[in-house]
Amino acid sequence: MIILKEEAKQAFRIRMPEKVKYIIETIQAAGFEAYAVGGCVRDSILGREPNDWDITTSAKPEEIKKLFRHTVDTGIQHGTVTVLVEKENFEVTTYRIDGEYEDGRHPKSVAFTDSLTEDLRRRDFTINAMAYNETRGLVDVFHGMEDLEKGIIRCVGEAEERFGEDALRMLRAIRFSAQLGYSIEPWTLEAIRRLAPSLARISAERIQMELVKLMLSPHPEYLRTAYDTGVTNVFFPEWDRAMETPQQHPHHCYGVGEHILHSLPEVPADKVLRITMLLHDIAKPVVMEIDDKNVTHFHGHAVKGEIMAREILRRLKFDNDTINKVCKLVLYHDYGNGVVPNRRIVRRAVNKIGEELFPSLLLIKKADILAQSDYLRQEKLENLEAWKNCYEEILKAEECVSLKTLAVGGRDLIAAGLTPGKKLGEVLEILLEEVLEEPQKNTREYLLSRALEVDKEA
Repeated sequence: MIILKEEAKQAFRIRMPEKVKYIIETIQAAGFEAYAVGGCVRDSILGREPNDWDITTSAKPEEIKKLFRHTVDTGIQHGTVTVLVEKENFEVTTYRIDGEYEDGRHPKSVAFTDSLTEDLRRRDFTINAMAYNETRGLVDVFHGMEDLEKGIIRCVGEAEERFGEDALRMLRAIRFSAQLGYSIEPWTLEAIRRLAPSLARISAERIQMELVKLMLSPHPEYLRTAYDTGVTNVFFPEWDRAMETPQQHPHHCYGVGEHILHSLPEVPADKVLRITMLLHDIAKPVVMEIDDKNVTHFHGHAVKGEIMAREILRRLKFDNDTINKVCKLVLYHDYGNGVVPNRRIVRRAVNKIGEELFPSLLLIKKADILAQSDYLRQEKLENLEAWKNCYEEILKAEECVSLKTLAVGGRDLIAAGLTPGKKLGEVLEILLEEVLEEPQKNTREYLLSRALEVDKEA
């Protein structure tokens, strides 16, 4: 990528979807200005596929509604109308100047303007303040292309003003930095440090969305910047404590927080995996003990961590499915460490942790090891590989690991003469116990016969 001079920007071309071109050209044909704007322009310049295409225009909302057959008033008080083209949605927003922000999120009022420059001036970062159409080319009055070239996240205008308008922009700056691998311009970074406490006005839902995007980025370890600037102290103080907790132990070469940061990129960019790594050692500061040789110990951190993870995730308004999966993985992230596996041991582990989550546990364990010291690392990895091999053998042999894969179910036992109720469940659990020990017993004939014996013995 090169920095474009003004004449080159006019000749610059972005490949826009036909539906976006149709909307822009329809508005232009009616005598108004219209441009693709924001993230779609940034991503196109970077050679990425935009998630969505936003359009900004000099036309007022009521004029847009006259031009298109299917529209929805999604944010008409702020100038936004959604245009539907063949069942696909595109937000079209009138050029505007935002009034005073009352709540750190929404402007108290907006005023429509005929100036594209004024509309771009209200946007958060220079790389998001570029507009494009095929008539004029790239409009880049705040030098977003230069900042893309330099790898810089910089506010449009005064950083304190932009963050004062919407405090979430501070976390967004860190998130964009992590997604793009860019540094944050010094004045912008300093403004984050000064204004970080104002994030307390932002809803947990909005913070959670930005945190997840940061975690799923190519550089989740950039969460370090959120700690350094005081951002995490506002909504995730447990993280700050982790960053300040040492690990004086042969198995570790980093403090708790740095160990977590190094572990994050070692798992795939999956929400459950990354959030689990973020929280897997979060309880260590709470349970830490130091012995007479100045060695730190963290007994019970997984059990306490499951409790803390649930509290943190609920506070940040995560969905129940994510909470339950993450908390289970946090609870069991050290399960079986140092144990030489065989198929019986691994069958029981899969039964305890769950068929869906067990493969994730193996990934969590590997990332944990890779973020530790070199002490016994090879032995740990070899042991984990042995666990993985046993698991794959179990899958290949289709061995039973849960009631779901037991050769008989409740209906089968009722049909054989057992009475429905609590006792029926207990019989199934006894049968599963036997099959976990001896998988060859997982046949319908044996289990029905054994179920009748157990029922009589009870």
